[in-house]
Amino acid sequence: MLNTVFSSMARAIIADDHPIFRAAIKQALGETLESDVLEASTFAQLESQLKQNPQLELVFLDLSMPGNEGLTSLTLLRSQFPDVLVVIVSANENANIIRQAMALGASAYIPKSVPLPEWASAVETVLAGDNWLPEGLVDLTETDQDVVNFARSLESLTPQQLKVLKAIADGRLNKQIAFDLGVQETTIKQHVSAILRKLHCVNRTQAGILFRQMLSASDSLE
Repeated sequence: MLNTVFSSMARAIIADDHPIFRAAIKQALGETLESDVLEASTFAQLESQLKQNPQLELVFLDLSMPGNEGLTSLTLLRSQFPDVLVVIVSANENANIIRQAMALGASAYIPKSVPLPEWASAVETVLAGDNWLPEGLVDLTETDQDVVNFARSLESLTPQQLKVLKAIADGRLNKQIAFDLGVQETTIKQHVSAILRKLHCVNRTQAGILFRQMLSASDSLE
């Protein structure tokens, strides 16, 4: 099990539960990053590392690692750490998943089938401020504009509001959400009102359905 590490030199962190794969990525990107590369084997460790190391610029996120609920975790990262670039790493090459990941703010989507020498090119592109996808893998122009608009609206939610929205999508009642988050039910009602306003939804049911549809691709990540 990995422990939280503080490194003022690190620019990137690899979040994947396979140590051999993490080691391979670190070796492949050592010269490109020219700094320490941290590691996390669970999503909880990733969050802890990002809080302990605010200088981190880049996250390599495995969508299927323990504690990571697919694209939901991507939205959480983008909400909590908006300045950190997220590169999705996955064995899944489903076009819809890739389009949704990019719409939700990923800077790149690297299938694990991509040869490691190409990863350096992907990282250089992302650090230069551009998005990266393997050539010919997916046509982003086919992305549903409603998906893009909803994804942009999600970016306006606070981390706590995003947790509330996820709970709504999971069918939790306000009282249950309040208990789960350790706050008053009135606080949850305030969050729900803000969520509906920001997402342009008429009620919590609509917000939950849209969020679940947005992230439905996560169900096929395993």
